[in-house]
Amino acid sequence: FFFHLHPTEQGAMGDDDYAIESADAGASATIPMEAGQIKKGGYMMIKGHPCKVLSISVSKTGKHGHAKCNFVATDIFTGKKYEDMVPSTHGTTVPVVHRSEWEIIDIGDGDELTLMDEAGNQKTDLNLPTFPESLADDIKNSWNGGENSVMVTVQAAVGIEQVIAYKKE
Repeated sequence: FFFHLHPTEQGAMGDDDYAIESADAGASATIPMEAGQIKKGGYMMIKGHPCKVLSISVSKTGKHGHAKCNFVATDIFTGKKYEDMVPSTHGTTVPVVHRSEWEIIDIGDGDELTLMDEAGNQKTDLNLPTFPESLADDIKNSWNGGENSVMVTVQAAVGIEQVIAYKKE
């Protein structure tokens, strides 16, 4: 990340007069990383998809060639498999992945969820997941029309949010 420090509008400058702004407002979705630094089980962007790395094989390309990293990864939201080959010293991008826990308050007729976090904030912009296939039904059955308390884990990356797991309390 690159940060610019610049004084705020007052004339005098104290310690807390600096506002920190990231160089690119959209940069928070991904961070740059050298391909050789990415580990198995880590995340990386492949063809615009946030992926979890399943395997990495490094190949030397001859006497003066650069090592190439061959990545096999799955999309963290769809499970679709992607492959990518990047020279180990080249930069690639890594998605910033956030996870949060929410309690299901309601499941609508169109599978839309009403969720609440520990602080009491409501979230109404998510539907039951379409991947893996059985997850939505499992969540519905566990929730049982509101009979049971069910917590879901919401994973967010590159502007996409999706329920990836649940547990019955």
